[in-house]
Amino acid sequence: MTLIDIESAHTANPVDNIEMIAAQNDWSFERAGEDEITVSVTGNWCDYHVSFSWMEELEALHLACAFDLKVLETRRNEVIRLLALVNEQLWLGHFDLWQEEGIVMYRHALLLAGAVEASDEQIEGMMENALESCERFYQAFQFVIWGGKTARESLEMAMMETVGEA
Repeated sequence: MTLIDIESAHTANPVDNIEMIAAQNDWSFERAGEDEITVSVTGNWCDYHVSFSWMEELEALHLACAFDLKVLETRRNEVIRLLALVNEQLWLGHFDLWQEEGIVMYRHALLLAGAVEASDEQIEGMMENALESCERFYQAFQFVIWGGKTARESLEMAMMETVGEA
């Protein structure tokens, strides 16, 4: 079902732009295909694996940012509670638990309907938002999985503002 009957065709693949941005920033990347690329970025807490997928049929650029944090089966329910609390804090994107792999990931999509092309600024904005969100909440996931804390306790501890440096 289409709401508007307009024919459109994208002239550029946004994954090509992402490859150029990754190369300019000296990030390691792997191009899995014409419409997919994975970029590795070092954060404060861990390395992040940011995958971009161009979904031509949806005219959307999808971002998935995963970090190496395996969710133990015994902590899965509490992680799911934390996901709900964390997602309430976000304006863009959301966190998911990839059930089969037991991995937490941040996801976001940029709709480019009508032959709109993604600008470098939009791509960089997606990447910055993903990394900032992962950095901001990484410790909350750590507190639940390895510290045995509740979702609420973990979020409060991760959101606590500190003053100065030790």
